[in-house]
Amino acid sequence: METPAEFSLEGATDRPTAILSGDWTTQQLGGTGAALGKAVEGQADPAFDLSRVRRMDTAGAFAVVRAAGDTFDLERITARPETRRLLQLVDTAHRSKAVVRKEPRGFYQMTIRIGRGMVGLGEEFLSTMAFLGHLLMATVMTLFRLVTAPHRIRWAPIFQQMERAGLDAIPIVAITTFFIGAVVALLGVNMLRQFGAEVFVVELIGVAMLREFNIVITAVLLAGRSASAFAAELGSMKMTQEVDAMEVMGVDPFEALVLPRFAALLITIPLLTFIATLSGLLGGLMVTWSTLDLGPTFFLQRIVDNVGPNHFYIALSKAPVMAGVVASIGCRQGLLVGGDVESLGRRVTAAVVHAIFAIILLDAVFALIYMELDL
Repeated sequence: METPAEFSLEGATDRPTAILSGDWTTQQLGGTGAALGKAVEGQADPAFDLSRVRRMDTAGAFAVVRAAGDTFDLERITARPETRRLLQLVDTAHRSKAVVRKEPRGFYQMTIRIGRGMVGLGEEFLSTMAFLGHLLMATVMTLFRLVTAPHRIRWAPIFQQMERAGLDAIPIVAITTFFIGAVVALLGVNMLRQFGAEVFVVELIGVAMLREFNIVITAVLLAGRSASAFAAELGSMKMTQEVDAMEVMGVDPFEALVLPRFAALLITIPLLTFIATLSGLLGGLMVTWSTLDLGPTFFLQRIVDNVGPNHFYIALSKAPVMAGVVASIGCRQGLLVGGDVESLGRRVTAAVVHAIFAIILLDAVFALIYMELDL
């Protein structure tokens, strides 16, 4: 049973002895520590008898040290050995002064920042590779389960994510690529008119939309739309400890949260790429029809004869990679969210920025590869 902290003064009035009793702990201390300080204030070399103290923590020890002031001396304290060690530890910590470290300046500061940036980049790379490895293994196990036990696949969240990331994204993808195709057509007409080759704007629109803009614009829109949504959803679940609860129950978060989103984008991005291609060609057709009086039949015939489907197949070959990048970056950033709202906002922003950067970088890599393959 705990007892309140108490004290009494005995002995001479000029050099009294403070006799402490009870539990000098945080819960039982109350205002006794401040009262002890006032009682011995102005006294010369007061002594302290702590032999009747049942329990003492750092709060109680600090109250004694503060009451003794600068004249604190263990020789004038009667207490058990463990209590004396605690008082000495608290007194040492109380007397120690904070070390003020000078911040580096100039070239030295720049070197430190570069070094920290390189270390952070290395840690980010290793963490990303670990996440991709985990995702790859989970995907392989899911494909194996698809053959052996298809009833164990989580079909409901996959179809739900397909609707949210795929079907709901059709209007914004179609409208955006329509205007992209129209802008490419306007620029092509204005430039080719100087050489009297306006008719070749059809080939320009075809190659641009079938090969590059369809998949790149679709992936960028999914990065801003789906990657941020994935990061926000998983981040909020991480903040409310739902992910930790799933792990305690034996549910793999990758299987329950990451794979449905990855599979949804993997399935829907070819459809979105096809819709983006048709919409971009329609935008180019409307411009050429209105400015050059080239009818739809002529436009489509030149696309078939001079452009062909190979460029569209090249764009489709990039689609699974883009889907994996958007889904993995969004989910990874969501799982890295801490316990505060600031971390959630920072990770959502990082998901969008990293995804767009990865899309542009991978598209450049694909362009170099296909250029070497003469495709």
